[in-house]
Parts: sequence; structure tokens; C-alpha cells
Amino acid sequence: MAKQATTKSVPPPKTMSAPKFSLFYGRRKPRPTVRPQPKPTPALSQPFDLSKWHPDDHSPPSSSAAASLSSLSPVARFILDAFRKNRNHWGPPVVAELRKLRRVTPDLVAEVLKAQNDAVSASKLFHWAGKQKGFKHTFASYNALAYCLNRAHRFGSADQVPDLMDSQGKPPTEKQFEILIRMHSDANRGLRVYHVYRNMKRFGVKPRVFLYNRVMDALVRAGRLDLAMSVYDDFRGDGMVEESVTYMILIKGMCKLGRVEEMLELLERMRVNLCKPDVFAYTAMIKVLVSEGRLDGCLKVWEQMRRDRVEADAMAYVTMVTGLCKGGRVDKGFELFREMKDKGLLIDRSIYGVLAEGFVEDGKVGAACDMLRDLVGSGYRADLGIYNSLIRGFCDVKRVDKAYKLFRAAVQEGLGADFATVSPILVSYAEMRKLDKFHELLAQMGKCGCPVMDDLSKFFSIVVEKEDGVMMGLEVFEHLKARSYSSAEIYNILIAGLHKFGKVKKALSLFDEMKSSDFQPDSSTYSSAIMCYIEEGDLHEACACHNKIIEMSCVPSIAAYRSLAKGLFNVGEIDAVMLLVRDCLASVTSGPMTFKYSLTVFDACRSNNAEKVLDILNEMMQQGCPPDPAIYSAIISGMCKHGTIEEARKVFLKLKERKLMTEASMIVYDDMLIEHMKKKTADLIVSGLKFFGLESKLKAKGCKLLSG
Repeated sequence: MAKQATTKSVPPPKTMSAPKFSLFYGRRKPRPTVRPQPKPTPALSQPFDLSKWHPDDHSPPSSSAAASLSSLSPVARFILDAFRKNRNHWGPPVVAELRKLRRVTPDLVAEVLKAQNDAVSASKLFHWAGKQKGFKHTFASYNALAYCLNRAHRFGSADQVPDLMDSQGKPPTEKQFEILIRMHSDANRGLRVYHVYRNMKRFGVKPRVFLYNRVMDALVRAGRLDLAMSVYDDFRGDGMVEESVTYMILIKGMCKLGRVEEMLELLERMRVNLCKPDVFAYTAMIKVLVSEGRLDGCLKVWEQMRRDRVEADAMAYVTMVTGLCKGGRVDKGFELFREMKDKGLLIDRSIYGVLAEGFVEDGKVGAACDMLRDLVGSGYRADLGIYNSLIRGFCDVKRVDKAYKLFRAAVQEGLGADFATVSPILVSYAEMRKLDKFHELLAQMGKCGCPVMDDLSKFFSIVVEKEDGVMMGLEVFEHLKARSYSSAEIYNILIAGLHKFGKVKKALSLFDEMKSSDFQPDSSTYSSAIMCYIEEGDLHEACACHNKIIEMSCVPSIAAYRSLAKGLFNVGEIDAVMLLVRDCLASVTSGPMTFKYSLTVFDACRSNNAEKVLDILNEMMQQGCPPDPAIYSAIISGMCKHGTIEEARKVFLKLKERKLMTEASMIVYDDMLIEHMKKKTADLIVSGLKFFGLESKLKAKGCKLLSG
């Protein structure tokens, strides 16, 4: 069949009037000529001979599938081919193929199920084979069924295999439960592991220590320490003896949840009943505590390690120092660093980096510089991360000259300075109004191969986060424009920043400047301009910016949609607001919640029942979304079209009683309601006159009245 041409919808430039869409169809490809094919002459049916059958006959599978089937026996490949020819649909054709075989043995069922991925057909084969005379499934076939169901993500069905075994007179052993536990544990399905464990206890199967450990480990990794402790109680109740692995599984789970005191009690039990932990066990505890940010627990474990006279290795020290520095305890981390040096342990370069960063965060730039000297003295070469930390530290203490020297040193070392390297210096030069130095640094960045314009955009994005930074950024931009350092993205960042902090006039001035420059405004620029014009009360220009965006085949920002809806509502353009709401929801993937609810409110007005509208508003407010102009427009438009003014007033009165609307707002909205109803009534009358052809008489009568 020829491929059907796709239908394209090309809307004309949108305005605030009702949209009109035209559809055209692409050129269709010519349909191929279909000629009847002669029917092949049916061959005489021959008795089936398995020795002459080959799995590559009848639409052979892919090369990868053929490679995986090559290790199977011919009979197993024959059965799989029967499924493949029938698209894994169990039915009479498959059964007919299977009946060609003399007998399907349990080992053959297991072999087929190991290669089958379709759970339904595998289950049908398993059930069909079990109905053969004198047939009994073996443990291998049951296990293969469990694996097949697991591969097909039928976890619940796989968990029922032991019950199936029991119903067929073959009670499950520990091996069957171990298979299920291992499958769920590898996929981190802790609750399913616990379900299989409880089922195993129901059958009276006593797990080995290894399997107990596997169950507890799966529960701990899934964050179910409470269930793991209940399994541990069963473990002790069965008279099992803990291994070091048993203790460490529970200890790491307690460390992860911050239950340090319980962890220390279990650690003491481990010392008494088994042995004291070694350095690897202690390092594992520290890693878990560091990952969870529990530094007090780390220090307690460190003290326990010293109490047991366990010598910490380099990995233990690295883990502790890194955690302490990142957790704001750089002094304690430096103390352990000194211990490492006294013991002659190998100190990795990363330790110097985290210590330098920790000292910078603590305001101790001198100590961070000492770490750099120590690093170089130890025969290491400083990396860019250490330079970035020191540059940021010097800029924080207003020593930008030293920061610039470090930047030059990093460049000479060939480390490839990035924006994280230069951004503190750029911000410092801007704050100090050293704009010539700022320009000099930009030139240096260009020589180093840095993307200067991209880095400048990132710089302005940083400075406009604060109100004083916006004005500083505007001043820097004025200086850079004279040196050809400007772009449309920088204009957009500054316009949005000025609007954010209420500098609307400056934002519009920059917008006008951009339009007269070589940089053309884009949808982001016009979206910011819409919000500025609405705040200035210039609805005409805001709508013009909206139409510009539509002409560019772009979409305004959600904030611009909401701002424009508010401006249109304030002047009573209710129909335009509803049109804008529909346009927004049709154009963006995730529109505002109030826009979505406004259509629901409008539809609820068909019932002319204020209570139904209020129910929707209550649901909306329960989600933390108060009514806005889009909702009020939907109430006014819906009640004027489908309901009555009285029901709309009931809604407004309820909102006022709940202090969601002021008395003054209710009066204004009531006037809007009346005016909109008059407009709709007049439109209805004119439509009726047009329908009956009386419009010309009405115009003639109006002219006579005017002449009289």
C-alpha cells in the first residue's frame, strides 16, 4: 500500500481575533498497481520427518536469534519455530505442530522455556505438557518457568510458582525460593523479596545463612531496615550463627538511616560474638555515613576504630577527610591530613583539592594557598579545580589582583581556564567598576580560546539575580557595547532582569534600543516586553508584541500569556481572554493550572448551577491555585452564554465571603458581568436580524431617525 501523505496545518498569522485554520494536503504518491497472483498448486501432504526439519525454514529469524538458538537441541528448535511461525499465539496450529512429536519431556520443556521470552505462550506450553499421560514436571522445568516469567516482568506470576509446585504434588525446596529472591534482589525489588521470604516460611522451608543474608541485604538496599531487622529476629530464632557479612549488612543499613547508637550496640555484639571489624568494614561504615552527611556518626565510628586499634589505611583517611571538608569541618579534616603525613601514607592530589576548597569556604584563603604550596612541594601538578577555588577565595576577600595572577598562572600551565575560573574575577571587576580591567580580561579569555560571548551571557545571568546587580550589569553592558561585546541573548537577560525588579521603563528603553540595533528581538524579548507594557498599562503595544511572536511562528512564554490575560481582563475583553487561554493550552506542553481549570469552569456553567462551579474552584484551591483573571473570565463568559447573571453573582458572593475577593473587586466584576451580558444579547439580536434578512430595514430606520 502506498504511504499516506501527512496532513499539514499551516495557520495564518494570529491576532487577537478568532483564529482561522486552513488545511492543505501534500502530494500523494501514486498507488502501486495490484495484479492478481496465480495461486500455487497445493502439494501433496507428506508425513512429518523431524530429521529433515531445519529451523531456518519458513521465514528464518534474525542472525542474533539464530545464534542463540544454535545451542539448543533440534526438537527444542522445532518447538520454538512453531511458536515463531504463529507469532507466539497459542492455538490449534501450535498444538498440531507439537503433536507431530512423539513425546515432550520435562527436560525439553525446561530447554524451551529457557529460550522463550513470551510469558503467555510459555505458560500454555507448560500447562499443555503437564496434561500428557504419565508426565510430571521436574525442578528444572519449574525453575525455567520462573525465569521466563521474570524475564517477561510477570513478577507476581513468578512468585506463584512454588504454590503451583505444591498443588501438583512437588513441594518447593529452598532452591526455588532462592531463585526468586535472587531475581528480585538483583532488580532491587525489596518488598517482593520479603514476600517470597514470608512465603518460604509458610512452606516451612528453613533458609541457610547465605539466603538470610541475601534477604536482609535486599531489604536494606531498598530502605526497609525495619523489615530487615524482623528477618534478623527470625534468623536468631532459628538458631543461626551470624557471619561478619550478616553484621555488616545491618550495620550499613543503620548507618544509612542515622541510627548510630543502635549501630554501635550491634557493633559491640559483633566484637563479642565473632570478631572486631577490620579496616575495610570500618571504611564501608564511614562511606555510608559520609554519603548521608552524618559527620557526627563518622567521628564516632572513627573513635571506635581507634579503640579497636585498627590502623586506618589511605582509603579510610581519604573518605574521612573528604566528608569532613565537604561538611564544613575543614579543621578536623586538616588534622587527619597531618596524621596521614606523619604516618607516611600516600596522599592523593584530590585530598589537597578538597582541603583547599574547604579552607576557601571557611574564609581561610591563606591556609588554602599553603595547601597549593604543599601540593607542588610533594611533586604534584595543581589541577584547574584548585586554581578555581583559590581564585574564588581571593575575590571573596577583595584581592582580585592575586586572583588575576592565579588566572595567568593557570593559563601558563595549559590547564584550559573555563567560566568557573574567570567568573569571580569578572564579577569583582564589575563591582569595583574597573571596566577597563574587565575588557582586558575578556581579551585575555579570547586569546585562551574561551567562548567569550557565551561566558558573557553566563556572567549577566549571574549578576541579574540581585537588584543592585541588574543596574551594575546595565552599566557594564553600556561599556561593552562600545567595544562590540553585545548580543541578542544579553539584551534578553537584561530586559528580563530589569522587569523582575520593577525597572519597567528602563526595560522598555532597552527594548526600543534593541529594535533599532542590529539585533532582532525574538520571542523571549517580546514576551518580556508584553509583561512590561501590561504593567505600564499599554495594552495596545502588548497585543502588538503578541502578534509579532505569532508572526514569527513562535510561542509566548507562559508568564507573558498570564500577564496579557490579566491586561485584557482589566479592560473587560472577556472573549479575548478566553481565546488567549485556548491558544496557550494548544501551544504549550504544560500550561498554567488556572488556564486548564478555566475551561472546566466554563463547561460547568452549562448547568447554570453556582454550586457546581464552586466545587471546581474548591478543587483548584486545594491544589494551592487561587482564582485569577482567567477563572473570573470563564465565570463571566460561561454564565453569560449558558447561565444567568444571578448564578454568576452567587459565585462571586461566595468568593467574597471566603475573603478570596474584596468588596471593590466584586463590584467591578459585577459591572463586567452586566456589560458582557449586554454585549452578548446585542450580538444575539443582530444575528437574528441577519438570519431573517431584516438588517437592511433596521439600518434604514436608523438613518431616518438620525435625519429627523
